[in-house]
Amino acid sequence: MRVLVLSDIHANLVALDAVLAEAPTVDEVWALGDCVGYGPEPDAVVTRLREIGALGVRGNHDLAALGGNEIESFNVDARRAMEWTRSAIGDATRAWLAALPERLVRGSWTLVHGSPRSPIREYVSSTSVARAAFRDLASPNGLHGHTHVPVAFLEAGGALTTVGPSAGSELGLQGLRALLNPGSVGQPRDGIPAASWLVLDTEAATATWRRTAYDVASVQAAMEALALPVRLVDRLAYGL
Repeated sequence: MRVLVLSDIHANLVALDAVLAEAPTVDEVWALGDCVGYGPEPDAVVTRLREIGALGVRGNHDLAALGGNEIESFNVDARRAMEWTRSAIGDATRAWLAALPERLVRGSWTLVHGSPRSPIREYVSSTSVARAAFRDLASPNGLHGHTHVPVAFLEAGGALTTVGPSAGSELGLQGLRALLNPGSVGQPRDGIPAASWLVLDTEAATATWRRTAYDVASVQAAMEALALPVRLVDRLAYGL
């Protein structure tokens, strides 16, 4: 099975559509949470994900959009954007977000937003957290988002290797346990503005990371028109 893996779209429809236009034919689409928040088109993003039959899990911004107390840990800009998101989303978006589970198992892969032991909140951003994540995985392999940075943690015989994939990087996963982050579609934070995503081939046991440029300026203009925080607008151009 070939799967398109997306994460942290953050209401950025222009980026999502650019990825979908470039992505190969796949059997399924998996979304790793934070479909909304920060960006200007939460309803349109959820509509698109529904149209393509995406399967997924909820992130902290998805829960916050539904009125959850996750908003209490947000910085000033994220909170302002979330308050706008709460006022903007429609009933269909709320229903879709509310139906998302915290974790989802598809074959040998467990999908979460944060980490296996804390699916909503924990960031897998270090070797020590990755080791704990492997211990908490109920399946051989895992997929997560939340950090907005593409990374692969690979385990074999108790040894853990960390790989920072670039665009076009293909990793062979045969004989390994893998914990993979596709990076962010809508708000990358690794210094590259282009949307980050991956294609997982479960039969060939490979994962391939891709980057897709999109019209950042048009998204910034839409955010400015809605008076969303300037810092959130500016960061899209720098991938930070």
